[in-house]
Amino acid sequence: MIPHTPRVTGLRRVMLCALTATALAGALTGAAFAQPDRGGNHDGGHDNGQHAGWGADRGGGYRYRRGERMGYNDYSNAPVVDYRQHHLRRPRAGYEWREHNGNYVMVAVATGLIASVLLNQR
Repeated sequence: MIPHTPRVTGLRRVMLCALTATALAGALTGAAFAQPDRGGNHDGGHDNGQHAGWGADRGGGYRYRRGERMGYNDYSNAPVVDYRQHHLRRPRAGYEWREHNGNYVMVAVATGLIASVLLNQR
């Protein structure tokens, strides 16, 4: 006697395909999350104080020039300047005036790129 093998037809075939697809998708997703550490940024979007794209901090005595990148801590410690009160031109979008070492520096908020420097004539 030949053993009887049940045939998979109709709704059972669809269910079997769906189950197989779900299991396969789960296995692939798990593999994607289990990638080895490639030395990338794994701290929730922060860069461990390095502030990528910003320049080196130079301290209060340094005179930045146009085209340089201001250091993040220098930028943070330089007070924001009201351009109207100090008769400066309006900064373009994404930039603001800061006072650093007695000078007015127009700096990109996102990267520290310096667009303009006006020396304060004290």
